[in-house]
Parts: sequence; structure tokens; C-alpha cells
Amino acid sequence: MRSRIILALIVLVLSVSPVLGAKRYPVRDITNVVVWGAGGGTDTCNRVVSAEMAKILGVNINVINKPGGASGSIGMNYVYNQRSDGYTLVGLSESVVTASVQGGWNQRMSVWDAMIIGGSPDILSVTPSSPYKSIEDLLEAAKKNPGSIKAGAGGAGSIHHLNLLALEKGSGAKFNFIPYKGSAPSQTAAMSGEISVVVTSVAEQQQLIRGGKLRPLAMLTPDAFTLADVGSIPSAFDSYPTLSEHLPISQAIGMAIKADAPASVKQKVQDAFKKALETPAVKEWAQKNYYKISGKTGAAANKEFANLESNFGWTLWELKAAKVNPADLGIPQI
Repeated sequence: MRSRIILALIVLVLSVSPVLGAKRYPVRDITNVVVWGAGGGTDTCNRVVSAEMAKILGVNINVINKPGGASGSIGMNYVYNQRSDGYTLVGLSESVVTASVQGGWNQRMSVWDAMIIGGSPDILSVTPSSPYKSIEDLLEAAKKNPGSIKAGAGGAGSIHHLNLLALEKGSGAKFNFIPYKGSAPSQTAAMSGEISVVVTSVAEQQQLIRGGKLRPLAMLTPDAFTLADVGSIPSAFDSYPTLSEHLPISQAIGMAIKADAPASVKQKVQDAFKKALETPAVKEWAQKNYYKISGKTGAAANKEFANLESNFGWTLWELKAAKVNPADLGIPQI
């Protein structure tokens, strides 16, 4: 009889403790696992916002990097295999939505509840010693000798890679794409001359452009862009109007919590996220670094990632750059 009572008490404690833990959350440090390398846009955004969230939640948020795999799959798989208690977040970007069609991730994006910080427009630049002085010079050379010009754009399946593929499709040019583990290493490769062309965001390239380490040729957006201390950077659309059929593809950098985490925990994380974006530190940083703040959470953020999952997945499949048919993964063609 006594043993039965003890067993019942143990069962009761085990059933109640997760609920109490969720109500008291957070009681210890949180880890934010960024799926891309250190120094890139996703990493920087997550570090800036996590620092402000930590002040609001009253615990440290330790940001670490686990890059690699297909479109951030190593980092996502790591976080997905952690407990759904809100103590392990994933720092991601729109580029992770292609992990499944790249063969590195067997889940849909619906396993996450996303929180979108925002994004910065993509720009195409070349190494300063490059002979290409304009987007016309570059693309015509890439047409004349297909595959002869090496280009980097982060990892395979990243938004920068998709923008490069769309640029090729819209202009008829063909590059020799070299994948890297994120924006920062692809930019380093361009600065060293390992590759000639790099596509990443204005936010990621701005200091390198100002320092003369990269030469900007064109924006992969419909409009020109004015960069402080540099001047106006033309739109690639001006010389190649057919790019409007394929571009622009916009960033959605942010973080996510597992969708099956307790509702009260998710609410606390989302509230801290929203408050962090309203702090002077984040607002000033975003303005200075050419980021447009989004702030979407919950259903709105999840819908955006679902749309990106469909758009990116089917785009890669149609461009013959995907390993898995999105239809086989249950990804609708929106």
C-alpha cells in the first residue's frame, strides 16, 4: 500500500513539474543556436536582438553557431532534437526553408514558431582587382564563357544562392557557383580573389565596400540604393528588365522556438522578442546597418515561412537545383 502511494506521488510530481516549470520560465540561461556561421547577417541579427531579450527575460541568452549541412540543416536538426522547453532557440533565416528539398532535413517548417527580425536587400559585388566595372561587363562575360567565372553566395539553397540562380535565369548568364558555410566566408573568398563574384546583403557587405575590399556592381532589387560614403548603386533591373520575372527575393532573418513548446513559454519568448525590437539599441543598429525591421511572430510569421518554403522549394525544383521533389515532402505550390 505504501509503495503504491509513493508511486502515485512520483507520477503526480512528474506530471505537474513541466507545468510549474513553464509558469516559472525562464529560470536558467537560454541558448540560441544560429544555423549559419559567425559574422554573417543571421548571426549578427540574432546576437543584437538576443542581447536585448536577455535583459527583458532576466537570464543570459548564449548565442552559438552550428553551421553546415544543407541550408542550415545541422543547426536545425540539433535544436529539433532538444527538449521543447524554450531553453534552446534556433537562429535562422529564410534560406533554411530549402533544407528539406536539399535533402538535409526531413521536417516541414511548421515544427517551428518563427519570429522575424527583418532583412536587408541583396547586392552583387566583385573583388576589387576584377576586370568587371559594371553589371553589363560581368553578365556579358558570363554569357560568353559559361561557367568560367566563380561566384559565391553563401550556402547552397540560401537566399543569396537563389538570387544568383534567378539572376542567371533572368539574364542568360551562367556562373560557376562555389558554396560556402555562410555569407561571411563567401565574402572573404571574394576579397581574397578565390572567387570573383559574391551575392550577399547590403548589411553584410557595407563595411567591406566602404573599405574598398569589395566593389559593388548592382542591386538585385528593382530600385537603385544609396549607401552612405559610397553613393548610388544601380539596379540590375535597369539593364536586364526580364529580371523582374524572377526577382527580388527578400530576406526574413529571425529566430524560432519549437512549435510544441508550452504556450506560456512561447508567449514569454515572443513578448520579449517584440519588446527587444522596440529598444533604442535595436532600432539604432537596424537603421545604421540597413535592416528593415519586421517584428512578425505567431501566425503571421509562420505563414510567411510557409510561403517561403513553397516559393523557394518549388523555385529550386524548377531550376533543377533541388535533390528532393517538394511534392514528395507535402509542400504545396502556392
